[in-house]
Amino acid sequence: MAVVESTGTRVAQLWRYPVKSMAGERLEQARVGELGIEGDRGFGLVDRDTGIVLTARRVPELLLARPLLDGGRDRPRIELPDGTVTDSDDVLSSWLGRRVELRRPRPGERGRYEVARNDDRPDGEWVGWEGPAGVFHDSARVQLSLTSEAALGGWDVRRFRPNVVLAGGDERDLVHRRVRVGDVELAVVKEIGRCVVVTRAQPGLERDKGVLVRVHRDRGGKLGVGALVRATGTIAVGDAVERVG
Repeated sequence: MAVVESTGTRVAQLWRYPVKSMAGERLEQARVGELGIEGDRGFGLVDRDTGIVLTARRVPELLLARPLLDGGRDRPRIELPDGTVTDSDDVLSSWLGRRVELRRPRPGERGRYEVARNDDRPDGEWVGWEGPAGVFHDSARVQLSLTSEAALGGWDVRRFRPNVVLAGGDERDLVHRRVRVGDVELAVVKEIGRCVVVTRAQPGLERDKGVLVRVHRDRGGKLGVGALVRATGTIAVGDAVERVG
């Protein structure tokens, strides 16, 4: 029988992000499936001309939009910065000045993503890759992300877009360990390297290039950890985090 060890850490906040790079929603509990929190990055805005799933790396305006979920609809409506609420691809295209489609991944589809080789030169070379199938995560090694209140310090949690915020401890102590949260089991596989997205403006947050400078200076460019789902279930605020094995 596996040995279970307390970490002294509990779930303080839960988040999911229904549309890639748009605002998240805070939850009291979340069902975790094989691909992560159900509904997390379940939709994306896909550039019709390139096939790229848009992110706030190239299109920072995405962080200013808020998905509105309705269980009776097959996709969310989007609240734009001017208050317009729409699910029209034409309206979304007009807002961003490019032809886009709001949709789920097609069966077996792997989203295509891109990042600038140099954050300080967004007009320079961009490189692309594919994410995992079935969801618009951009990393096959991060189905669920965790960070601690200590790591966030005075930063607004929205800058780092974690799924789970932990009270107590240091999330880096969980890397390369198997953990149980609620009745979910996770393999924590890596620290998460941070990019220019953490500097972007959001409602109530100004653009702040100093955030990334400090992450590089104080934490080697990484903040938070990424995990893969090993056993599905439910996580709730207040759940203990335990090491397994």
